[in-house]
Amino acid sequence: MTYHIRVRAGAVIIENDAILLVEFNDHNGLHYNFPAGGAEPGESVVETAKREAWEEAGVEVEVGPLAFVYEYTPHLNNERFGSTHSLGLMFDCKLVDGSTVRQPAQPDPFQTGVKWIPLSELENIVLYPNVKKQILEYASGKREMELLEEHRLEQYVNK
Repeated sequence: MTYHIRVRAGAVIIENDAILLVEFNDHNGLHYNFPAGGAEPGESVVETAKREAWEEAGVEVEVGPLAFVYEYTPHLNNERFGSTHSLGLMFDCKLVDGSTVRQPAQPDPFQTGVKWIPLSELENIVLYPNVKKQILEYASGKREMELLEEHRLEQYVNK
């Protein structure tokens, strides 16, 4: 079954005034992105964020609340990033104690690194999506959104 919107999830990991980003070098040149990707069948978005952090940055994370939501709508963007409509749920994550950042054994073909980028140097990099301003605003006064998951809600009792 195909859907008209691809759901993606990822990790926003900020420590010591730096953000953990994945480095790529492809036809767009050198650029960065969050550890993020599409949800697999049977996988929750929280599980997706954990898996992507592991697959792309070699880290285990504790997934917290939503940091922000990003939508890419092809027809409103001249299909600049392709024809797939996507909704990205970016979660505030923390590294699990003892977890060390590393380049994965089998990275994406154009992934060249995993780096802590100081927030003060964000303006000097290319980041997709270009949410550098929003990252700085978020880091200075986190305004988290709660993810409401059905399995965590109080259930009605049938009488």
